[in-house]
Amino acid sequence: WKRFIQIHEGFGKGKTQAEVFMGSKICVLHDRGVIEMTGEDTTGFLQRLITNSVKDIPAGESRFSGLLSPQGKLLFDFFVVPRPPEQGMGYLFDCVRAQATDLIKRLNLHKLRAKIQIVDRSGELGVAAVLDGAPLAVAEGVVFRDCRAPLMGQRLIAPHAALQPFEAVPESDYEAHRIGQGVPKGGVDFTYGDAFVHDINLDMLNGVDFKKGCYVGQEVVARVHFRKSARKRILKIDVEGPTPLRGTPVMAGEVRIGETGSANGSEALASLRIDKLEEARAAGLAIKAGEATVDVTVPPELIETAAGVEKRL
Repeated sequence: WKRFIQIHEGFGKGKTQAEVFMGSKICVLHDRGVIEMTGEDTTGFLQRLITNSVKDIPAGESRFSGLLSPQGKLLFDFFVVPRPPEQGMGYLFDCVRAQATDLIKRLNLHKLRAKIQIVDRSGELGVAAVLDGAPLAVAEGVVFRDCRAPLMGQRLIAPHAALQPFEAVPESDYEAHRIGQGVPKGGVDFTYGDAFVHDINLDMLNGVDFKKGCYVGQEVVARVHFRKSARKRILKIDVEGPTPLRGTPVMAGEVRIGETGSANGSEALASLRIDKLEEARAAGLAIKAGEATVDVTVPPELIETAAGVEKRL
């Protein structure tokens, strides 16, 4: 990684990282780490293991994905980004830095005789979010689209020194952007190892390929998907009143229908039972989170994934 990756031949030569991204708002994400997986068996290995397909990822794109327990609960989520072809077969993982060691252990547990090597590059490489602007290339690093929501922007994996010019942008700007786009964050909006794929919207964040075949935990995910029984979801809510703290119960009268997660002023995310939400609305009950009144709209695409609920909402 002393030799930096060039995405578009000739672009950015002679320019600094900051000059290439002039006009873009970039935030360094200190809680993200980078894992590198190389070897001739990498694609087949991941294809049998994680929730999304890693075949034929176009340049400048990524695959958001998850690694599940056999019971179908999410243990890790991450972006999978192909290395440039000239560097050989392999991928970079943009993952939670605090989970990097455990993720490598879990991947090695499934490795068996696969010809792959897995290395933690977090000491050398960092991650940044490009919140606006439309950079096509980078002078140093790899840029790829954040595929979880249409307006999430792009992400950048680069050496820590190359990210230094962007340290002035507070991470709270990224958090506000993420919440505004309705994108949940592991460890804040849900607990790793305690939530199913549909509970945290992994399917709606382009994190699941339902046609790619078997992977660990696939039976549970497929059963919920095809039976349309995903009744618990993370939804964006608007609050009127004091911003609720994370973990504040969301109440419909005397009935708890969920709890809040990330919050930014009047916008927040909440894990809610959408069937109980519908029942509360039918009864004319106000939805509250602490002292705040909650307004929430269930997107039609989520209604379609919940058997029976779509008939009443």
